[in-house]
Amino acid sequence: MKEMVLLKFHLHHFILVQLFLLATSAHELHGSILDRRQDPIEMDSHVSSMIPGIPPLGAPQPLLPLLAPSPLVPFTNTSIPKLSGFCPLNFTAAESLMSMTAIDCFESFAPLAANIICCPQLEATLSILIGQSSKQTDMLALNRTLSKYCLSDAKQILIAQGAIHSLTQMCSIHSLNLTEASCPVKDVNEFHDIVDTSKLLVACEKIDPIKECCNQMCQNAILEAATKIASKGSDLLSLDGPHVLPEHSTRINDCRTIVLRWLSGELDPFNAKKILRGISNCNVNKVCPLVLPDVWHVAKACGDGINNKTVCCDAMEVYVSHLQRQSFLTNLQALDCAETLAMKLQKSNITEDVYSLCHVSLKDFSLQVNHVDVSVNSQEAGCLLPSLPSDLTLDTTGISFSCDLNDNIPAPWPSTSQVATSACNKTVNIPALPAAANGQSCLQSDYMLFPLLLAFSLLLMTRG
Repeated sequence: MKEMVLLKFHLHHFILVQLFLLATSAHELHGSILDRRQDPIEMDSHVSSMIPGIPPLGAPQPLLPLLAPSPLVPFTNTSIPKLSGFCPLNFTAAESLMSMTAIDCFESFAPLAANIICCPQLEATLSILIGQSSKQTDMLALNRTLSKYCLSDAKQILIAQGAIHSLTQMCSIHSLNLTEASCPVKDVNEFHDIVDTSKLLVACEKIDPIKECCNQMCQNAILEAATKIASKGSDLLSLDGPHVLPEHSTRINDCRTIVLRWLSGELDPFNAKKILRGISNCNVNKVCPLVLPDVWHVAKACGDGINNKTVCCDAMEVYVSHLQRQSFLTNLQALDCAETLAMKLQKSNITEDVYSLCHVSLKDFSLQVNHVDVSVNSQEAGCLLPSLPSDLTLDTTGISFSCDLNDNIPAPWPSTSQVATSACNKTVNIPALPAAANGQSCLQSDYMLFPLLLAFSLLLMTRG
């Protein structure tokens, strides 16, 4: 039977990763500045000429940590947060939830898996805090003044337990997100008068995180409830899809947040977190979060029929290595990225399946992990997080999380007539959880990201 692999990264490994990312980012930026100031320089190696171009200034940039972590980021709560004293949320009652969020947003790891683990967990935590508070206040939102105090207090508590300092900026969380925003309903009693709460609770109190992303039973019930309360004082319910104005969509989305808070108040925090993370994970797995640079160098090497396989695959290898410096991916995100890149390549007149030709797998799109298993004396690279919601585990030796190192799933090359498909319609068999080799038990051993990162980073800095 296949089982998951447990990765453990120590603190100095993360420092090496961030030094590497910082150095390579600075090196590429330095090179791009030189390119604008000088005439093109002829490269000796054909591979060097294939280095992916960095997106122009102002374009979306890869998710790279800009600052190296503190030498000794706390593994446990070693500082006392300075709280405002004005926030009515009960942080003490949600102590275990706050601790888990701090771990999921751990300073050295958070930027590498922000959209997969940290930000969904933070959003769920804030929703649960307000939902649980509504039992005493009968309110599903904070006013603007209290929202500022509460967001600041939550951030201070999480940072004191090791979360990244740029937490709210990284996840684009603002104090307005804790209010009702444009939703006209925030009172619990008024919510009960408008919404069929029994129907909503039946649809959402228990969900299958895999089936929910396809049948959307809970999500449809949430949308129905959100549309009802959003229609208060308007004729929103009478409008069909094409006639829904942007401000109406915004109102429904704001009311969706109110519905999630109500659910969070009806369920215990543990189950509420499972529901909220399960729902948000459906959206996480729908899109590729990577920035895909221009593919002209790959098109030059592989387009119009592949004359030289080595040159083509060298170009693909260099291109993919650029993607591997961005962030961790779930296996479904990697599938989305493979499909998106393939279509980009096809539009650049590459007709042959370069994924099969160059042995590109889904793991090649994510951050890489060099794994040395002493028992079989083998080494594998590539780390995909599970498509199901997951959390980090923190102890005095480092960070642990589930990671797929053994399922070498080839990247699928779509037909030229194929349009992007949803995860529910994909033909590639993706495991919901990471799997180890047949007969292999759960592993817990030391892993290292890019073993020679520090030396390579110093080399880049000295050359730059």
